[in-house]
Amino acid sequence: MPEKNQIYTAEITGLTSEGNGVCRIDGMAVFVPETAVGDIAEIKIVKVLSSYGFGIVNKITVPSPDREIRQCEVYKKCGGCVFRHISYEAECRAKDETVRSAFERIGGLSPIYDDFIPSENPDRYRNKAQYPLASLSGKAVCGFYAPRSHRVVPVKDCPLQPKIFAQIIDVILDYINEKHISVYDENTHTGLLRHIYLRLGCYSKEIMVCLAARKNISRQLNALCRKLTDNFPDIQSIVLNINPDKTNVILGKECLTLWGNNIISDTMCGNKIGISPLSFYQINTPQAEKLYAKALEYAAPKKNDIIADLYCGAGTIGLSMAQYAGKIIGIEIVPEAVENARQNAAANEISNAEFFCGDSGEVFAQLHKKTCSPNIIIVDPPRKGCSQDTLDNVISSSPKKIIMISCNPSTAARDAKFLAQNGFSVDKVCGADLFPGTRHVECVVLMSRSGK
Repeated sequence: MPEKNQIYTAEITGLTSEGNGVCRIDGMAVFVPETAVGDIAEIKIVKVLSSYGFGIVNKITVPSPDREIRQCEVYKKCGGCVFRHISYEAECRAKDETVRSAFERIGGLSPIYDDFIPSENPDRYRNKAQYPLASLSGKAVCGFYAPRSHRVVPVKDCPLQPKIFAQIIDVILDYINEKHISVYDENTHTGLLRHIYLRLGCYSKEIMVCLAARKNISRQLNALCRKLTDNFPDIQSIVLNINPDKTNVILGKECLTLWGNNIISDTMCGNKIGISPLSFYQINTPQAEKLYAKALEYAAPKKNDIIADLYCGAGTIGLSMAQYAGKIIGIEIVPEAVENARQNAAANEISNAEFFCGDSGEVFAQLHKKTCSPNIIIVDPPRKGCSQDTLDNVISSSPKKIIMISCNPSTAARDAKFLAQNGFSVDKVCGADLFPGTRHVECVVLMSRSGK
């Protein structure tokens, strides 16, 4: 067994889903951040548990062919990116392996794996950024939280964000500091401004600026609205979100439009989409379109098919399939997102889509009792996966196909395993990278009713 604080030489032979390299020292698996498959390194042991340990790099003696620094000044501090030390091709290989491993190891499944879908742009791809505010040496700063903490690492220009976001941030911070507007302190629940939240339409280029505050400070922001709109003509919406709660949740339930519209518009899969501060909208638009195209390929709907779109958000997935199906039924628990979905259907003159607000499992069960029998069910759950109610009701409705879109291959594999034990075969899986640089990876799963 390796000893703490001792240095050993070992070769990195794999990567975990968190981006840590894996090697074996004296027969024990040791996880080492910021390493690449093929690195031979001197590794200092920092923690030893009963069956595995953790180490840090003391020295790279033979670098991996995958090693490639993708420029960012703070990635080692902010913790958002875990793959900026390797090539993008190597990152995609690692993420593809994460998806496959989850379905084989957690699910015990053997589906067909379609080719992994890499991102067109490994940098500057995000259409949304949320910056927590903090006070540093008496000045307001913003950035991202350091790993496993709520300590803000000051960052203005993140390589994953559009460059214009950094320019907007500069104006906002200058104004906050000039007007001496206090920023929120999570420990004491004091201060006013909590977060700066920016959204950008990938194709429309429309920008929304949302400021999250502990209480209504709209009067203090009037001059800021003028500064922003004078400098950035693409800004179409400035919103104040009020979050009075002692919580680390970013947005509260109340939004006040300070200037312009309460939504911005973009295009997704050919449909015009309205986006509010509280709407779920995929952060990498071109990749989301590829992801939804794969879901459409798997669903292969016909004109008489009824599609139930559970966890539907602003309706983007269901609406992208509406022209091919008989009817779309969307269910989402966030009221603002449901209203967006209805508005999106109307704006695109889609008359065969209907949206309901509530828990996916509960509402779907009620609809099913009223003879709603979908042929195809789409589930796009949060990272924790589908609720048990949702899975049970999906099974009882006995659709011919289930299409699962997931941002967490582990919970997707868990839910797919349960569905496989209850009358469905897991036929195909396809991984897709919507979050280059980070540890996150999406996947699409095709399941069909056994024997059909």
